[in-house]
Amino acid sequence: MGQPRVSIPLYEMANGSQLDQIHQVSMRILEEAGIAFYDPIALETLRAAGASIDDESVVRFDRSMIEELVAASPTSFAWGARNPSKSVEIGGDLVAFGPVAGPPYIQDIDGGRRLGTYADLVDLIKLTVATPNLNTQGTEIVAPNDIPFHERALDITYAHLAYGDKPIMGQYPIGLAAADSVCLARIVFGDRMDREHMLMAVINVSSPRRLDNRMLGSLRAYAEANQGVIITPFVLAGAMGPASILGSVAQANAEALATIAYAQLVRPGTPCVYGPFLATVDLQSGAPVMGAAESALAQLLLGQLARRYELPLRAAGAYSSSKLPDMQAGVEAVMSLFPAMLSKPNFVLHAAGWLENGLTTSLEKFAFDVDLLGVMLRLIRGVSWDEDEWALDSILDEVPPGGHHLGTAHTLARFRTAFHRPELFDYSSWEQWHEAGDHSAAARATNGWRALMDQYQQPKLDDAVEEELQSFMRERRKTMHPSDYE
Repeated sequence: MGQPRVSIPLYEMANGSQLDQIHQVSMRILEEAGIAFYDPIALETLRAAGASIDDESVVRFDRSMIEELVAASPTSFAWGARNPSKSVEIGGDLVAFGPVAGPPYIQDIDGGRRLGTYADLVDLIKLTVATPNLNTQGTEIVAPNDIPFHERALDITYAHLAYGDKPIMGQYPIGLAAADSVCLARIVFGDRMDREHMLMAVINVSSPRRLDNRMLGSLRAYAEANQGVIITPFVLAGAMGPASILGSVAQANAEALATIAYAQLVRPGTPCVYGPFLATVDLQSGAPVMGAAESALAQLLLGQLARRYELPLRAAGAYSSSKLPDMQAGVEAVMSLFPAMLSKPNFVLHAAGWLENGLTTSLEKFAFDVDLLGVMLRLIRGVSWDEDEWALDSILDEVPPGGHHLGTAHTLARFRTAFHRPELFDYSSWEQWHEAGDHSAAARATNGWRALMDQYQQPKLDDAVEEELQSFMRERRKTMHPSDYE
């Protein structure tokens, strides 16, 4: 099928002058307020590069320094896969999708909401590999809570390497975990790691305007190993950002640019994906709100900023605040994904399974989101202008006034392929639906993810590579100390 391409027109929320205003405000934030880098190694690097640093570890940047360093980040790059035919390009008008990342809980109709396990993670990797609508595997699709935190990077990375052959993300909660992911990947990919970008990691800014040593350590581990990073300020407008769209976008933009600039100082040419996460809070309760209209507007502005800086864009996934895979979850997922598609994304993380503000991976919502991605993939292909699309033989010769096109040669030739048909949606009459068993949307989604699981086929891993992975993990566990990961 090949990697999806965004062929629909962009939605430009701001004109050139307005976009420049956001840039100028972001530069003022960097020059006057600065970004705190709570990491001595980073501060030394930034000081040597000419940044101004005060006694509170707040770094202030000259705008010319920011612009020069950001310009060094690639406009596009390849993200390699164990199966080279499944590698993807991050940039241009190409887009890649990955599943939810990070939830501690998993939920399905039969088991309810519970803490995730390693077995759950493996099952979710299998689902991700089985569906053609996700072309990357992500990372911690659910947290394996039955494994000690300091050991999880080993097991999560191993699971992705052993059970899948699409592009993967490494672990990134702290530099030590990132280094473990890099070491395991090198066992499988060998010198491809030197020539290609085989791993990706999310580097979160602890908004407002703060980077800690955990994220900076992970950034260095990936950048020094020639791997990619997704720079993601996490801004909830009204809490970690102002209670306004423009202020939050300008702040997130400043945070992203400062982090990208540092990545280029660590290793010039480090692939950076511009990917601020911007949602809102319910100011009456303080709870995060997913799928808000303001988030959609912010996403469109962030897409324009990514294009201004000629950086690949990470856009919103199928976000939801709902606690169940219900109507609210569906509406919020569409309200997140649809504006993301209009912003010309290059990578969409959390594209399947996200529930409860990212605290839960739902198997039923995973199945529905994959189906929804099919709709979005059809949308971004745009309109075909092939001659056959006009159906003039049917209109002029076959169908009289008041007739129908159901039996024309044109319709019969394309009745299976003319329109995208989501697999889990029910379009039958009430009588047909009732006679078939009154299956709810959630019940159909359960059947959907189980069918995906049945389709999974594990890609073979070389026996010698498997043994080397196991040996590395055994030896590494002997030297690990939980306190090092606090």
